[in-house]
Amino acid sequence: MKADIGDRVIVNATRPGAARRDGEIVALHHPDGSPPWDVCWSETGRVSMFFPGPDTQLHHFEHLGQGERVAGVLHTFAD
Repeated sequence: MKADIGDRVIVNATRPGAARRDGEIVALHHPDGSPPWDVCWSETGRVSMFFPGPDTQLHHFEHLGQGERVAGVLHTFAD
């Protein structure tokens, strides 16, 4: 799975009572966009290195320039 800076990561809860997490990819470790990625998590504002698992969804956006983007494809890692 390849990502771009600005794409949205959603990690679904895998156990009862656990919260879903989401964040924005703010940096890539590989030029081709493969994991890991640095993600700024919306609930804390903290940035951490993230390796996606089967409970991860990636919302890929088409980047238009000047900060504009439109929703693109939703990818899941369970596929």
